[in-house]
Amino acid sequence: MMRISETVKHLLIINVIMFIGTLAIGGGELFYNWFALRFPQNEGFQLWQILTHMFMHGGWSHLFFNMFGLWMFGTPVEQVLGSKRFLFIYFSAGLGAVVLQLLYYYFKFYSGLSILEEAGFNQMDTIETLKSGYNMYDTRWKSVLTNQQLGDFVGVFNSSMVGASGCLMGILAAFGMMNPNAELMLIFLPIPIKAKYFIPGLIALDLISGISGQSIFGYGNVAHFAHVGGALTGFLIMWYWKKNQFNQNRWY
Repeated sequence: MMRISETVKHLLIINVIMFIGTLAIGGGELFYNWFALRFPQNEGFQLWQILTHMFMHGGWSHLFFNMFGLWMFGTPVEQVLGSKRFLFIYFSAGLGAVVLQLLYYYFKFYSGLSILEEAGFNQMDTIETLKSGYNMYDTRWKSVLTNQQLGDFVGVFNSSMVGASGCLMGILAAFGMMNPNAELMLIFLPIPIKAKYFIPGLIALDLISGISGQSIFGYGNVAHFAHVGGALTGFLIMWYWKKNQFNQNRWY
């Protein structure tokens, strides 16, 4: 069994402690209100959530698969890069995931808001209606927005994001760049595929799912653009380091 590296071990412990805290304190709702990342227009948004949501998970399976991936891919990446550069990629990928997912959310939200404004609804009154309660909306909006647009508009405002998936996708991209010929496989598709094909394929599936709004694998509530943002950030950092590995500007 592959030995776990120190930084990965500490990240695993923190994630597990946060998950246990979620279950033990306030029935989960309290921790989610504090630490899950809320849409910035929502009153529940706090700056610290940009970081804390990376250590929150929505269930046992969510926690297990993220932590399994962190152990499997994070350990070899940390062993090569060292703890400082590993953490730099890890948290940068998490932030990259936040940026891309929130850009997508803002596009969805303001698309709906602009349609309502054009129909004569006041922006401040509209937002106040959204703030009046979870999934609250003015029934008159149904005459202006399609069901899909209404669902996106209200859903984005009430959305919350949790999980280390964005961070993990950045680590996965780093692993693929360091080990392009390593053979990987999905649990439900036990066919070995080289990392240089597997990882871009996985990212492409997330991108397709994000654009279409339909998860390829049938799972709901997945922040697909967060996955893409994390992977893209990890790739760009590794690309820069590889390009400048003998340059005095290399990050240590």
